[in-house]
Amino acid sequence: MVTEPLSLTRKLILDHLVEGDPVPGSEIALRIDQTLTQDATGTMVMLELEAMGIERVATGLSVQYVDHNVLQTDFRNGDDHRFLLSACRRFGVWYSRAGNGVSHPVHMERFGVPGATLAGSDSHTPAAGALGMLAVGAGGLDVACAMAGEPLWLVMPKVLGVRLHGRLPEWVSAKDVVLEMLRRHGVDGCRGFAIEYHGPGLAALSAMDRHVIANMGTEMGATTSVFPVDQEIRRFLRAQGREDVWRALAADPGAAYDRVEDLDLSTLEPLIALPSSPDRVVTVRSVVGRAIDQAMIGSSANPGLRDFWIAGMIVAGRAVDPRVSFDINPTSRQVIANLAASPAFGHLIQAGARFHQAGCNGCIGMGQAPATGTVSLRTVPRNFPGRSGTVDDQVYLCSPETAAASALAGVITDPRDWAQRSAISYPRFVAPEREVADTANLVAPLPAGTARPELVRGPNIQPIPQFPALAQRLRVPILLRLGDGVSTDEILRAGSEALSLRSNIPAISRFAFSVVDPSFAVRATAAKTAYGGHVVVAGRTYAQGSSREHAALALRYLGQVAVLAKSYARIGWQNLVNHGIVPLEFAEGADHARLAAGAILIFDDLPAQLLAGSTVVARLEGGGALRLLHRMSARQVAIVIAGGVFNRMRRRRMADAVDPVVVDLQEGSHPEAHSLG
Repeated sequence: MVTEPLSLTRKLILDHLVEGDPVPGSEIALRIDQTLTQDATGTMVMLELEAMGIERVATGLSVQYVDHNVLQTDFRNGDDHRFLLSACRRFGVWYSRAGNGVSHPVHMERFGVPGATLAGSDSHTPAAGALGMLAVGAGGLDVACAMAGEPLWLVMPKVLGVRLHGRLPEWVSAKDVVLEMLRRHGVDGCRGFAIEYHGPGLAALSAMDRHVIANMGTEMGATTSVFPVDQEIRRFLRAQGREDVWRALAADPGAAYDRVEDLDLSTLEPLIALPSSPDRVVTVRSVVGRAIDQAMIGSSANPGLRDFWIAGMIVAGRAVDPRVSFDINPTSRQVIANLAASPAFGHLIQAGARFHQAGCNGCIGMGQAPATGTVSLRTVPRNFPGRSGTVDDQVYLCSPETAAASALAGVITDPRDWAQRSAISYPRFVAPEREVADTANLVAPLPAGTARPELVRGPNIQPIPQFPALAQRLRVPILLRLGDGVSTDEILRAGSEALSLRSNIPAISRFAFSVVDPSFAVRATAAKTAYGGHVVVAGRTYAQGSSREHAALALRYLGQVAVLAKSYARIGWQNLVNHGIVPLEFAEGADHARLAAGAILIFDDLPAQLLAGSTVVARLEGGGALRLLHRMSARQVAIVIAGGVFNRMRRRRMADAVDPVVVDLQEGSHPEAHSLG
């Protein structure tokens, strides 16, 4: 029995622990209460549920959102929306229609429950930590397994306790808080940690302010972010008409954290992230005067009514610079309805704002792409190269205050300086006691026992490819040598052209690494034929960013057998394992330095090496041996050797087969819980 004072994060984990020892660095399995999928990843999740033979989801609540691929420039996205609706009715899942809004704020408005676990096939799922949920982003296959009743496996995180105190100055808001965290920690400084915010500074942060901060914990590599459940969360839920799910949750007095830090809110000033990484954070005043051509407000990183309201009040009675496209991406129909009831809506329209439908839109490269060689200020969570839809984009990340003031000025502007020149006071937002709730575009699941409808498939929806088990011996070329911080947007880019093919792996694979090397898919196909596969070499934090499993699945289709990197982002690493790609790390920096594109690597008895321990020895043809490491558990090693999760499941379902790896796992220290077999 645990008797020492506990952090809230640890309480939530222990309350949902199914298997494993909750010691940082150990693999644990958690019971999942809710799941969240979105359309850029959810089509694969639904195909995976079908392949598993699932009758109905086993979670307390699962919701499928259509928020990423809402552009319908041809039949593909519309067909996928119909497929997703039919899948929701078949498997017992809520369906949020196209245009209803971005998954994270809508889930917070309508479905989030303090103290519950949430697994989402979107990397910004931890935004729900604002409600005191244990919310974890994962690849689609992990979420599909959770929907089928499996636990979610992850590495037990350490807990970083961040004590907030003081009060934000005028013209500084929640986006500046999380940008300060990124300035401190970078894109990988919180890998292996959950971030838990606490302290007296919370009193001045609204529920949606906390959403902004929890959302972008993902950009620091954190497993999740957690806030306590206090009277502000009660007020928020009351305004949503859902006060009945509220319960107070907090860390025990005197709770210990693995690491602690202090953040005085009163010392912050407007901040901005330079192109093209969220951690290139500087003060706005250090870059004032740079001409801009676009300012965009919205996305899951600034989704609240307040974020749009304050922009409207800043531009009231004024017009944006004639060169600037001032884009408003509302995050939910509910936000639109409540904004329309305030004067801020009219102010935005009269100032020249361009209103778009509720959804992710420009954040994921679905419209609003900036012009060639121009600067775009955005309140979105990411600015990885080319993510906007423009290859040479120059995207800066900032607060709504900075974006709105800069849109008026036509150059990057510190909102404090603009306010002083314009002689206006800082607008103070007062949240409505009761928000207008928009539920018309949420389709409830069919009752249990109802006849299961057939899945509605368009011609672009293709079966999940089948892959072979891991070969005993590999002789494969290095097709690419990459630097640090390669994101999933660079591995398999977003945007309307590529993401409309998300349910067609052979077709979407043509876009693999197209941002880095347009010839890659052709070369990978040739290597698959000639050698049986290929590998890529990378630096630190490989596969950061989006949770999209296509960044592993499409590469597997093209024959990728392994990645050799200095380190990995958590979700990207897990997606490689799930689809049978071996994630290896360099034991020595010198080995990384001597590997060049075009070289041939030889792995002898690779499955046996993986089973034997954490070290793998490979040979560089004509150049000696190199030592590599892997961090997979015995459970994950078994998955990779089988060729991925689906192969593993098929093997376990063969009633007349004896699998020695399964026996080893059952008798060893990493048992598999609640097998689908």
